[in-house]
Amino acid sequence: MIKRSLRDIQTMAGGSGLAPQHENTMIHGITTDSRKIEAGTLFVPIAGENFDGHHFAEKALADGAAATLWNRSKPNPPSGAVILVEDTLEALQTLASSYLDQLNLKVVGVTGSNGKTTTKDMVAALLSTTYRVHKTQGNFNNHIGMPLTILSMTEDTEVAVLEMGMSNFGEIELLSNLAKPDAAIITNIGESHMMNLGSREGIAKAKLEIVSGLKPQGVLIYDGEEPLLEERVQNASYKKVSFGASAENTYSPEGIRHTEKGTFFTIRGRGEELFLPVLGKHNVGNALAAIAAAEFLGVTEEKISEGLKNIQMTGMRLELTKTEGGLAVINDAYNASPTSMKAAIRLAGDLDGYSRKILVLGDILELGDDMQVQFHREVGETIDAAETQHLFTYGNLGAEIAEGARKKLDDGVIHVYQDKQELIKSLKQTAKAGDLVLVKASRGMKLEEVVQALL
Repeated sequence: MIKRSLRDIQTMAGGSGLAPQHENTMIHGITTDSRKIEAGTLFVPIAGENFDGHHFAEKALADGAAATLWNRSKPNPPSGAVILVEDTLEALQTLASSYLDQLNLKVVGVTGSNGKTTTKDMVAALLSTTYRVHKTQGNFNNHIGMPLTILSMTEDTEVAVLEMGMSNFGEIELLSNLAKPDAAIITNIGESHMMNLGSREGIAKAKLEIVSGLKPQGVLIYDGEEPLLEERVQNASYKKVSFGASAENTYSPEGIRHTEKGTFFTIRGRGEELFLPVLGKHNVGNALAAIAAAEFLGVTEEKISEGLKNIQMTGMRLELTKTEGGLAVINDAYNASPTSMKAAIRLAGDLDGYSRKILVLGDILELGDDMQVQFHREVGETIDAAETQHLFTYGNLGAEIAEGARKKLDDGVIHVYQDKQELIKSLKQTAKAGDLVLVKASRGMKLEEVVQALL
């Protein structure tokens, strides 16, 4: 974590007004949460629509904070070590950018509609074989979370792997200009945040903002199967590396095969078979993006193979667990989009050795009112009767998945629920030893409760 004198913090944050007697006080870490104050912490009060952290600054100091930032337009700052700034959020971002510049490390930025966190975890695993790596934790991938991620890095960090999330235009641009990545990854263009960005074209434009802060000698690593990206980067002056299924890409896979433990594949043009302890063909694409970033930063093929085997994924992403009774459950309940749900359905179909395949699918959120019914029905239409013996859906939009599935599945194997407990009761009566159950929906549907009930 950042350790600096308050004099340095004031300079780095672009502030003023610190009393001279506090200039040599050292801070150890930064928080925006007054409930997480530790001795020596710098408290940064953020003002939102429904809250104002300035109300807690005085208590933060009393609880042991070394100092607090304070918006100079706010009246009655507390007594003690206070640094005045024009805007506390902007000061937090400026402070993080200054700290990053001082550390002189490499930065890998990761964005995309699906697979950001998975790819971030993969990049970090590969780079950790060679460098001291710090990566985004949890969902700290926005205009507040990413600065806090940067400021939590130790001084000896050699590579920062930063996930960049967004819901509207301009947000990735801000994060990219703050982080100034050496390598920028766009995993794909899906349908998430369609309600704000209007179209997949708008999503592609917003994701490409990641090149705004790209260093002059940096590289963009992108999904070469996505025409909306390909057409926009063709004439760009920065270095470009593509990944995808077709041989035209810089990195493409061959010989993909699934087991319960993970996925085997080779990189086209290379001989060694690689093992990825993660399920799904789409995750091979994420792995290729991570490999491209690792090789750009000088990691050897031997170390890459080693790193792939030791990847630790963030939870509820295609986790396959077997119960003592012999039921296999794939927990992919962390989040969903039409693209990722179709990929998960394909994965379930590709896995062999099971008596029956049972899909449990729920609402996909944040698609916008105009297209959400169509997207859910399209998901249902991809379900193959030869590979799926039962479909359970949960939620109003989940019912639209069922509606689309009726084109191929008999009504008798489609089970539509609005009550989660009723779904669980019926599912437990249906699922038997030797079956495979896939559970997937957007995070807000909390379908991990279904997984927990089965396990």
